[in-house]
Amino acid sequence: MAIQEESLDQKWSNLLEKLHEMLGKEANMDAILFLIGIQELGQGFRPFSKEEKQDLMHIATCKVLSFSGYYELDGMDAEGWPHWKLVKAIPTLSLDDQEKMLKMCVLEYFEGY
Repeated sequence: MAIQEESLDQKWSNLLEKLHEMLGKEANMDAILFLIGIQELGQGFRPFSKEEKQDLMHIATCKVLSFSGYYELDGMDAEGWPHWKLVKAIPTLSLDDQEKMLKMCVLEYFEGY
């Protein structure tokens, strides 16, 4: 497990470094989820309300967890916002394990780019 965690930490560090080079800013999980949410919304960057920012992070979380089979896209609303449905119960995990699972799914998302 230590080797896998080391590999995960290294891959995560590499992603953060690439995003820093692209954006010129340090990225954390919230910022990454926000960017994924904007990408998945597909309407480009614009000013978002606080509620919309939360919705974007929810979209991103559902998208990345869909790689592990927890969510699937349920459709789009009239404004073009995606809606997801939970299809498999998310396991109860410690905060550390939640973070690891989310990191693995985010890394999988960026493998496509």
